[in-house]
Amino acid sequence: YTGKRPTMQMMRKMQRQMEKIQQELESTRIETSAGGGLVKVVINGQQDIESISISPDAVDPEDVELLEDLVLAAVNDAVSESRSVAARKMSALTGGMKIPGLSM
Repeated sequence: YTGKRPTMQMMRKMQRQMEKIQQELESTRIETSAGGGLVKVVINGQQDIESISISPDAVDPEDVELLEDLVLAAVNDAVSESRSVAARKMSALTGGMKIPGLSM
């Protein structure tokens, strides 16, 4: 630690980089699936789910719980992967430091 405080110029540069990362995350598409592709989820890098598709083969009125489990697994995998992508991008900006208010 050098003891120096960040300058306004450094802060503005970091803010511009942060805005760029946010735009990249918004346009990043991550697709996950469960049940061998029976349920697919597309999410962006900001953890907004964009679509869920369910194969007709996954729909069994006698086993609704299985379909619920497949959807849940695909959504959880998508959110986890999206968070990982966001964390990697933020880590590049912060040099791996945990900065309050900048975590994803």
